[in-house]
Amino acid sequence: MAKKGNRVQVILECTEQRESGVAGISRYITTKNKKNTTQRLERKKYNPFLRKVTLHREIK
Repeated sequence: MAKKGNRVQVILECTEQRESGVAGISRYITTKNKKNTTQRLERKKYNPFLRKVTLHREIK
């Protein structure tokens, strides 16, 4: 019997792009262990619309 995992899929969305008003939305899908990481994820990822690395935060 397979174990039920604690890993869930989360969506990371660019924070800078919302403020700047540039068209399009930069989003990434990743997984996290909800038992070990209870707070929202923050990662620096590449934003193709702004053409630079920006901060992406988990959305619900």
